[in-house]
Amino acid sequence: MLNRVILIGRLTRDPELRYTPAGVAVTQFTLAVDRPFTSGGSKEREADFINIVTWRQLAETCANYLRKGRLTAVEGRIQVRNYDNNEGKRVYVTEVIADNVRFLESSNSAGNREDGGSNANASYGGGGSGNRGGGSREQQDPFIDDGKPIDISDDDLPF
Repeated sequence: MLNRVILIGRLTRDPELRYTPAGVAVTQFTLAVDRPFTSGGSKEREADFINIVTWRQLAETCANYLRKGRLTAVEGRIQVRNYDNNEGKRVYVTEVIADNVRFLESSNSAGNREDGGSNANASYGGGGSGNRGGGSREQQDPFIDDGKPIDISDDDLPF
């Protein structure tokens, strides 16, 4: 059996980071994914709004770097869960449990410069694999092009 999904879309709002009672990070966000066709006489495409859940280090990375409107690719599995609401009715929730998230555009092109443009095309695997290439939001990318010349002495060069 196979339960695998790959989605590309834009975040409808900033991710919500929470922690379980055991201290495990979990982030939820919604991805707007365009349908490949138009309906009726309208030339405008409709979109599906897919709930995404990330866990552990991936959750913290998504909370630090993803923002509303950012183009993002998500890979994971579909999960359906249910619970009884306050009125005693059973509610079913379908969501994607992501184990890989890719940022498909830099934060600069999304109009958001507050995270320093870091790791625009980095991939972050879930399942305890750690943060590959990430870092805290406070760290600035030393290689970002800010338009200023770099002052390097000949003594600093290795040749």
